[in-house]
Amino acid sequence: MTSSTVASPRPDRPPRPNLAFRRLRGKRSPAEFAAAVRRAAREIGERVSCDARYIGRVEAGEIRCPNYAYERVFLHMFPGRTLTDLGFAPRSSVRGRRARADEEATGAHADRAPGTASETRRAREPYDTPDTQYPHHPYDTHHPHDPHHPYDPHDDNEESDVLRRAFMMSGATVAAASLGPLALAHDAVAAGRPPRRAGAGHAGALEEAVRRIRLLDDRHGADGLYRRAAAPLRTAYALLDAGATRQATADRLYAGAGELAISVGWLAHDSGRFDDARSHYAEALATSRMTGDPALEAHAFCNMAFLARDAGRPREAVRAAQAAQRAARSLGSARLLSLLALREAGGWAGLADRVGCEQALTRAQALFGQGPSDADPEWMTFYGEAELEGLEAQCWSTLGDWPRAARHARRAAALQDPHFTRNLALYSAELADDLARGGRPDEAAGAGMRVLDLLGEVQSSRIHTMLAGTARVLLPHRRASGVSAFLDRHASLPRTA
Repeated sequence: MTSSTVASPRPDRPPRPNLAFRRLRGKRSPAEFAAAVRRAAREIGERVSCDARYIGRVEAGEIRCPNYAYERVFLHMFPGRTLTDLGFAPRSSVRGRRARADEEATGAHADRAPGTASETRRAREPYDTPDTQYPHHPYDTHHPHDPHHPYDPHDDNEESDVLRRAFMMSGATVAAASLGPLALAHDAVAAGRPPRRAGAGHAGALEEAVRRIRLLDDRHGADGLYRRAAAPLRTAYALLDAGATRQATADRLYAGAGELAISVGWLAHDSGRFDDARSHYAEALATSRMTGDPALEAHAFCNMAFLARDAGRPREAVRAAQAAQRAARSLGSARLLSLLALREAGGWAGLADRVGCEQALTRAQALFGQGPSDADPEWMTFYGEAELEGLEAQCWSTLGDWPRAARHARRAAALQDPHFTRNLALYSAELADDLARGGRPDEAAGAGMRVLDLLGEVQSSRIHTMLAGTARVLLPHRRASGVSAFLDRHASLPRTA
């Protein structure tokens, strides 16, 4: 970490409330205003995970300058106004303070040997929070799905040195999910010391850990993340055992720990570790039952249904999806019920029950058509038209209707936001397999080549397994146009463990 002589990036005085932003909220509650922010983001193609806590932090002055995604949304909501008009500090002033701190650090440690503490701040690319040094990095964290930013301080002064941890995997730096207070608690757990009682900072860091894991999975897949994500999960449950200073904080910790268990379970699921995934999902389900949290229960059952389908237990998939729908009925989210109906459809397809599958698909499409709502869970940002098409493609593929599956997979790939590299590779892999099995080897090879082009950025055992199956189907068609080139390139891939 950086030397203690480096000036803290935050002043010692308490933040000044943002009264201008509070006036713009008017009579709306923080939750209602957060919903308006999310609607405005959708209008301009941005995706932000804005909630009442974020609005509260802005109004309290904790966020002096929003990240670029939020800036675009706020300026869309209030045309003609600048960030200063909205009560924020100019971005240049925030950058300037960080730059001055870095300059002081460089000056204070000019005589240090390379690689010592004063240089560690510069070794965090490519997933590090951007600074003036790297203003246009391709993995800049002002991605639309990243709700925080280096100009949104949310940790204590004493914890600023551990705001971002980094992990190394396959030559790429993966930002640690343990942030700020969570990182300090993790250090205590690793050293065998019980962490101190958890406060709001720990809960916020836990929620941010979940967001960051989801963001990195969307971009790069699960294989390089799973082992790294287990540490913050252990820390989260240690914090639960330590207790919280307030009941509201305890509720946030339980919900955050449950969501983190699901996220880590998904990383295990997507990287082929089904037993680990089942354990993590069960842990999240138990947490939801202990706290009476129907939203967390619905999410846990949703992922359990998906896992059961992939593990060859289709009847369990149907039951889990139906249990998720029962838990979700009181939540008021048609989009959530739509996704759960798709999970049920996948189970029916695995049972070769075409009628049951079609009925569930019809329900899913009708519910999806009701549009998004303020009640949609934050974790469902991935569920749009592309995902709907992709999951339907999987159902028809399971039923052996290759042409219909290929049509939906093609639509999914065409609709997918290119920022979500993993899903783009997934839908393209589904398309390649459906085309290959449907007797169109040349088109399958072309789709497979597009997947291979994305594998430099994506690490997903699921996608590698799908592509290997496609290659086996195409082997007898090596003489077809493009097939030989695809097979040769696929054969040259490094073998995954």
